Amino acid sequence: MDFGSLVSQHGYWLLALGCFLEGETVLLLAGLAARSGYLSPVGVLAGATVAAAAGDQCFYWIGRSKGPALLQRFPRLAGRAASLQARVGRHDAWLIVGLRFAWGMRVAGPVALGAMRVPAPRFAAFNLFGALLWAAAIGGLGWFAGLAAERILGDLRHLELPLFAAVAMAGTLAWWIRRRRAHPRPEHRRDGRWERRRERR
Repeated sequence: MDFGSLVSQHGYWLLALGCFLEGETVLLLAGLAARSGYLSPVGVLAGATVAAAAGDQCFYWIGRSKGPALLQRFPRLAGRAASLQARVGRHDAWLIVGLRFAWGMRVAGPVALGAMRVPAPRFAAFNLFGALLWAAAIGGLGWFAGLAAERILGDLRHLELPLFAAVAMAGTLAWWIRRRRAHPRPEHRRDGRWERRRERR
């Protein structure tokens, strides 16, 4: 089975799985595959929107039912929830939409909003709207990246596998760098616990 057949056969369920979590790289690749004709652009947009909205809706209900216990157990999540607390109210609609584009908040954001009892119908409506915007933006970026590559390199059929691999590696590297910045190694920490540890040495 060639590369195109594999993408056509497995692309949609991989897209749904990736977008249910934090699937920017998967969605970029799906947009690129749609440009190459292996996936339907409408199918990519619809699948990414539904999966992303469903994922955040699940995290919202987890926060609504288990929020206080989760905030108590995970201090980092509690810190992010506290930063959102001041914005909930008049601006919660745009907060629900904007969190989808904020790296590191795709899971923590809905959990925190559920814990803060943002009304469920309001969250569901703006969550779906935000998922649609996100799917169109990221999927469209993949589509236009494929278009730009075609104009620069010409026929991409002999370069599709390296191109997809390069996009996947770039997305993975970006995720790793952002994760390292969000979770620094102990020697880079500046909080009180590390300073006290240094003093004991």
